[in-house]
Amino acid sequence: MFSHILLFLFNVVFSALGILLIARAWIFAIRLHPFNPYSQAILRATDWLVHPIRKVLPPGNRIEWSSLVAGWLVALVYLLLTWAVLVQQLPPVAMLPPALIAAVLTLAKWAFNVVLWATLIQALLSWVNPMAPVMPFLQTFTAPLLNPIRRILPNLGGFDLSPLVLLILAQIAIMLLQSLSFSLFGV
Repeated sequence: MFSHILLFLFNVVFSALGILLIARAWIFAIRLHPFNPYSQAILRATDWLVHPIRKVLPPGNRIEWSSLVAGWLVALVYLLLTWAVLVQQLPPVAMLPPALIAAVLTLAKWAFNVVLWATLIQALLSWVNPMAPVMPFLQTFTAPLLNPIRRILPNLGGFDLSPLVLLILAQIAIMLLQSLSFSLFGV
């Protein structure tokens, strides 16, 4: 019973931190204004982990590598701790290479979770409260993903099905990545 509670807490804490790091990297990639209050919250929540890595690994032109490496490290620690709780011992050294790859897959899964939740929240708010203060942030955050889908889908008048398509694609990607990660590392 205690191990299930511990696994649940690990999942919540490490997934939340990984998602914040992914969101930080995405904010940098799409050049979202850093003084936006939502951007500020994400930056402040992750600065403690990103700044030490940034000293060694400076940001690229469009990619903030320090956020991605921090997210990968969080995913790796999450997988190793989950293994240790499930098996009740540390993983053998031979499991380290699969764990490194599984951490990349876990980070990608978290990225698709960001896509899923941001798109879902934006779609729901567009029906319930399109003037919500968070809507400009969400629209800017999801536009690079929704706009290509909007160009492909036929115009249905007032109905925008691109969020639905993106939600389905993100969920499929999450399922595939979870399966691949499990087959590699067993967690």
